[in-house]
Amino acid sequence: MKKSVLLALLSFACLRLVAAEPTAYLFAYFVKNGEDGLHLAASTDGYTFEALNGGRSYLTPQVGESKLMRDPCLLRGPDGTFHLVWTTAWEGKTIGYASSPDLIHWSEQKALPVMAQEPGTRNCWAPEIAYDEARKQFLIFWATTVTGKFTETLAPQEKGYNHRIYATTTNDFVAFTPTRLFYEPGFNVIDATLLRANGRFHLIVKDETPVPVKKNLRMASAADIEGPFTELTAPFTRDWVEGPTAVKVGESFVVYYDCYREKHYGAVRSRDLKTWEDVTAKIHFPPGARHGTVIEVPASFVDALRVVEIQAKK
Repeated sequence: MKKSVLLALLSFACLRLVAAEPTAYLFAYFVKNGEDGLHLAASTDGYTFEALNGGRSYLTPQVGESKLMRDPCLLRGPDGTFHLVWTTAWEGKTIGYASSPDLIHWSEQKALPVMAQEPGTRNCWAPEIAYDEARKQFLIFWATTVTGKFTETLAPQEKGYNHRIYATTTNDFVAFTPTRLFYEPGFNVIDATLLRANGRFHLIVKDETPVPVKKNLRMASAADIEGPFTELTAPFTRDWVEGPTAVKVGESFVVYYDCYREKHYGAVRSRDLKTWEDVTAKIHFPPGARHGTVIEVPASFVDALRVVEIQAKK
């Protein structure tokens, strides 16, 4: 099948979302240490996800300090373009970025030097991307430890890591606003993700406090995507989870997370973001799936991806 035909098929599938056709869910994730890149899985119900492309990678990492692709965050922009950001290394000052019209054909990858201005930067972990409809721009945020900052919460058990959430914005992925502190809850925090619900923006984060052990998920909220995020909740998950991603499934909001010590995925759901039900027993993700992002797409787009997969085997 020619590239032009594939592009037309996948683009048409995305455009059909406005016609209120059935939707599906895509899960962008990594396996092992992120060496082989982006993996995708699909679901029709938001609970059972099956690997696409035979479990093979859709995009091999080529940029960044270690050329890894961990913690991929996938977003479909208002024009239908998919934007992907990811962790490029365990230690460094960059995050990865690439875009695609169809998840098959990708732009040149970029290593964005988002923490270049901070000489004490140790890392840039788990970047996320969201679209700010009010300002017509993209918000990118991630977790970073800057040596010498927030020393009041530095714990010896964390090997010097003591994260806060930083952010930048862009409307073209060429020019970026100066990096700024985005969220400082007064504790070591990583793996932030945004959920739009009930007219507000909810920032779900991992409380990384080691003593007493937290390692669980909490949520703050704001009227504006830029914050300030307040009303931090008590933990709504078990301990020792990370990498949250959230989406509305039916009448419930589902928060998926990586149970990294047991090497499987877990999830909770709620209708009001106050009372939570553990639905780990109801979900299925591909074996070995690590910290990723679930997004909603037209069901026909997933069908088109499967057609591409079949054609590639011929």
